[in-house]
Amino acid sequence: MLHLSLMAVLWLGQAGAPGLEGIWQGTLAAGPAKLRLALHISRSPDGRLSGSMDSIDQGAKGLPMDSVTLENGAVRFVIGSVGGEYQGTLSQDGSGIAGEWKQGGIALPLRFQRTEKPPELKRPQEPSGPKPYQEQEVAYQNAKAGVKLAGALTLPAGKGPFPAVSLLSGSGPQDRNQTVAGHKTFLVLADYLTRRGIAVLRTDDRGVAGSTGDLRSATLEDFAADALAGVEFLKSRKEIDPRRIGLLGHSEGAQTAALAASRSSDVAFLVLLGAPALPGEQILYKQAELIAEAMGAPHEAIDQNREMQQRIFAIVKEEKDPAVIEKRIRALVEKSLAQLDASQRKAAEAAISAQIAMARSAWFRFFLTYDPAVTLTKVRQPVLALTGELDLQVAPNDNLPVLEKTLKSAGNKDVEAATMPGLNHLFQTARTGTPLEYANIEETFAPAALKHIGDWIERKTAPGAVR
Repeated sequence: MLHLSLMAVLWLGQAGAPGLEGIWQGTLAAGPAKLRLALHISRSPDGRLSGSMDSIDQGAKGLPMDSVTLENGAVRFVIGSVGGEYQGTLSQDGSGIAGEWKQGGIALPLRFQRTEKPPELKRPQEPSGPKPYQEQEVAYQNAKAGVKLAGALTLPAGKGPFPAVSLLSGSGPQDRNQTVAGHKTFLVLADYLTRRGIAVLRTDDRGVAGSTGDLRSATLEDFAADALAGVEFLKSRKEIDPRRIGLLGHSEGAQTAALAASRSSDVAFLVLLGAPALPGEQILYKQAELIAEAMGAPHEAIDQNREMQQRIFAIVKEEKDPAVIEKRIRALVEKSLAQLDASQRKAAEAAISAQIAMARSAWFRFFLTYDPAVTLTKVRQPVLALTGELDLQVAPNDNLPVLEKTLKSAGNKDVEAATMPGLNHLFQTARTGTPLEYANIEETFAPAALKHIGDWIERKTAPGAVR
């Protein structure tokens, strides 16, 4: 979900040079996590080197090198998109590089070895082969917004009409599978639920893949309108029971689901996964703190980051003009940039530009001050709220109790809330919960969580349970 702070652009790598052509593999020890990196180096006809890097265990491919050189055995490359720089020495036989990766003021040892083919991620839960259900490409309109939403509808075998659930993704541009760190979370979830007799709609976000519109200018209000357009589409299908249509949202998608449900009696039930119940500003402070601690950052660095966040958020809340927001944030970080050498500054500036682009967006300004508890007081549908014990992005102890208490205090008499032991924000079985683990874990969605969701939806959509 949300992607942190200026300090959180950490832990990646890359390389290149004459004699460096080919594929290289290395492992970066980033706190408790081990990140496998693959470099792809080539030389143009005029002799210039170029390259890209894959962070295999983060599911990131093709991160471009801004520059790559080899001079007298010294290897250097810069990846401005992540604010990183590598300096190393090519071995005499040309088979390895020993050096150091610098990013965010941190330097870590990093060695690369030549390889013919980097390792691939295993995703055993992704469905393959013939499926015992139908899958159809679909598209429908949010007519008021002039947006087309494209996706897939999976329909169970047998005779309907079936109960249905629409899946709503977390923050950032997401495809219909909510592909994160190489995991197709919604594909696995849709496959599981459809096999249990529940139709599932999953769609590309605005401006992603087959959907139109501009995600950068959209806020939670727009996402909720898109979600209700999906409900209307499901109601139009003869295979779907219009009285048994629910919404399942993950992370910010859970906020979208609650807002949509508060505005429509056509939503029969809600499943909220890793749902924020506090204003966005509080979510981001805690998120940055927990992830930094899990990665072994010193308390001094965590405190400095919190101070920087507070100052940036104050600017975003005070200013309405995106250009003024950018100008003030750049002035704020200039002092820190001035302490870096030329190459470090170039790398850091690229990362900071990406963070500023987010900070000045309509989405971020809305998210920062939006209080989901106000919306939860208006939700009357049955609710299942699940969170992972190791969720570092939406802290379970801070959010789940607030969510449950708010719903019940407002008169909702059908609320089930539970923390799933050992699971992270993506509902994977994890060790630490840090996002650096996501891609390195083969499991996409813990079977216990899938069963909990499937059992609950079956109970709430059974003929006698429909309101």
